[in-house]
Amino acid sequence: MSQQTTIQTVLDYPLIPVFYHSNPEVSLGVFNACYGGGIRAFEFTNRGANALGTFKLLKSRLANFPDYVLGVGTILRDSDAEAFIEAGASFIVSPCFIETVSDVCYQNKIPYLPGCMTVKEVFYATEAGWEIVKVFPGEVLGTSFVKAVKAVLPNVKLMVTGGVSPTRESIQSWFDAGANAVGLGSQLFKAELLEKGNYKVIEESVAQCFRYLK
Repeated sequence: MSQQTTIQTVLDYPLIPVFYHSNPEVSLGVFNACYGGGIRAFEFTNRGANALGTFKLLKSRLANFPDYVLGVGTILRDSDAEAFIEAGASFIVSPCFIETVSDVCYQNKIPYLPGCMTVKEVFYATEAGWEIVKVFPGEVLGTSFVKAVKAVLPNVKLMVTGGVSPTRESIQSWFDAGANAVGLGSQLFKAELLEKGNYKVIEESVAQCFRYLK
């Protein structure tokens, strides 16, 4: 999948799951449920010892899911970026801008979504050539930050992660402020649902979140 196709998928399907679980089968269940609910860009986070192995498992199932884009988040080192890109990651996300990771993504023509929390950081990320910038942590910065960034950098594409709830009020408030995409995490993937393997509820919740965009 080309770099531009990946970027366009994120923008066209702007609800991005941000997920990790130590049990590969749970990760696979969530991965399947998200696709069923309408997700087309999935961020699997690098937060455990078996993250790369589980990522490879998800990647191996992509043939069953047309137009599904699989990326990886919480990338802090260039070596991790290289390993996940080699495993087939279509995009890389970090909690902050990391120049060595940016360089790896540039060399491999893979979209990089660096986390930023100041206008200066957002500007530098776009100057480095990245089309979508992650606003993080969203719960600290708030919708007013997104509005302020858009006022001075109207063409920048922002993905907010942190502080996004799977409710109409929350989702609409971020998009009304000017966000182009949002990341959804633990509030969508509640522990009790994962423990019971109740992926159908997750699928229905995802579909409902997409209806909030209309």
